[in-house]
Amino acid sequence: MTKENTLQYVLLGLLAKQDLTGYDIRKIFAQEVGDFWSARHSQVYPELRKLEESGQITSYTGTVGTKLQKKYYRLAPSGRQRLRDWLAQPFGSIMPTRDEFTMKLYLIRSRKDPQLRQLFLEDIRRHEERLSHLRLRWQLLFPNQEDREKEYGHALILQEAIQRETRKLEWEKKQLAEI
Repeated sequence: MTKENTLQYVLLGLLAKQDLTGYDIRKIFAQEVGDFWSARHSQVYPELRKLEESGQITSYTGTVGTKLQKKYYRLAPSGRQRLRDWLAQPFGSIMPTRDEFTMKLYLIRSRKDPQLRQLFLEDIRRHEERLSHLRLRWQLLFPNQEDREKEYGHALILQEAIQRETRKLEWEKKQLAEI
């Protein structure tokens, strides 16, 4: 069985919300969905081209300001249907994540390893920064219930990310204290 190209569904989903330029999509990956999904510039544009060639999206040129021409992408009815079909499909198997901290921790054999303490300290710092970033995003994007209702799924994802980082930090600090 071949692996689905999930990036196409992600792009269809983003375009279901509003018409976007390629640059807008790259910004969304960098800011909004980058916490749980990533795609490089070199992946996005070829997929947009394939979706357009297959008739699932269309494009048009819009003028920004007085002269700047930008190419906007819009979801076509066939793309909307394909997105609906995908959203209704059951999940595939959970893919393993690649986490350097977890791999390094796995390879440490003894509680007395001199690198263990530094490993935890470094990862705690990274997760504290990430938690701070996520909390700031929450304050900016969802300051009230009305905003949370407008983008309910996004609010849930961000809330879960904050809880996950909080749990991770609690666990790592407990382990560090026991070293």
